[in-house]
Amino acid sequence: MPVTSPTTPWRRMLAVNAAITALLFAYKFAFNYPGLQYIQLLSDYHFGFTKRSLIGALVALGFPVLPSWSPYVLGTLVWLVTLGLFGLVFRRCYGFTAQTLPLLVFTLGSPFFLKNFVQTLGYYDIYGCAIALALLLVPARSNLYVLGGAIGAMALILIHHIHLLLYVPTIGAIVILRHHLMRRMTGADIGLAALLGLAIVALFVAMQFHGSPTVPIETFNRHLHERALDPTDANITADIFYRTFADEIRDTWALMPKNLLRAPIYLVLVMLHAPLIRYGIDVVRALSERRHRIAVGLAVLGISLGYVVIFATVFDYARWMSDWATCLMLVMFAAKQLPASREAALIAPEPQQSRALGWIVTVIPRVGLTKPF
Repeated sequence: MPVTSPTTPWRRMLAVNAAITALLFAYKFAFNYPGLQYIQLLSDYHFGFTKRSLIGALVALGFPVLPSWSPYVLGTLVWLVTLGLFGLVFRRCYGFTAQTLPLLVFTLGSPFFLKNFVQTLGYYDIYGCAIALALLLVPARSNLYVLGGAIGAMALILIHHIHLLLYVPTIGAIVILRHHLMRRMTGADIGLAALLGLAIVALFVAMQFHGSPTVPIETFNRHLHERALDPTDANITADIFYRTFADEIRDTWALMPKNLLRAPIYLVLVMLHAPLIRYGIDVVRALSERRHRIAVGLAVLGISLGYVVIFATVFDYARWMSDWATCLMLVMFAAKQLPASREAALIAPEPQQSRALGWIVTVIPRVGLTKPF
């Protein structure tokens, strides 16, 4: 009998992941109407700067009227760009070899990552992931890198103000790990970083507390209908642009008891990635400088604390869990680019436990949006 290569199951997992992803796209286009995604894309700066409206304003420059399926077309393009960026980052950090197949399964094939971005197609989370991946690729030798990271962070807040805690901390961590830790900091460097940080926070405050439309809701709603190609097909309402921070807190805590009951499901999903978690910890332990190890640990802690605040504010928990896991993967890629005293041991293709977990991770199609699955 022919001997089966240890990597054969992992190649099959990647093939199954590709098939599941294609089915997710087909299901999304065929059976899911882009309600909130459509409404956000219809919003622009017609009445002045408005939260959640940067993408809609840019699209409006070329397409003043949009069909209901347009969020999925734009979302698919951004998804493909993100896939390409991930491929470039993975090739730079590891290369596509037989030894790296298990790692590829637990990252690219994770239900927390690109498969869940299909579930949230048309939402704006993926833009943060794409910018973070781009920052993992471009040279980080000058303050232009810091400036680019800040511009990306501010663009994300204009896209959706929740990015202040969703992906901006991860972008900040990548900039610190790839740029600030690799050079001797001067007073000018610290001053620039502090100034850009204050600008990002100020922009968030302006968008969060002063970003609602200044016109009556009926007027704004009428404008959304004017931009819709066939507004009778959609339940278009401008309510989300007038929601306050107090509204979000009230609704989130009203649903908190029910959502807390689902917490064990998310814990199980995280533990299914045990081989990836062990590898990520080994990457940090392998770093040659203690201050680098401390910086990565603080980055993980800071990002996680930001997500605790998000969990207490907005109740799309399945979506936030996926973004949190994605952010930790991004930090792992950043840590891999730091000087190391040894190579962290990759996930071996032979152990049966890793293979079993790999198959489970593979067949889970996505985590979800507001609740698991």
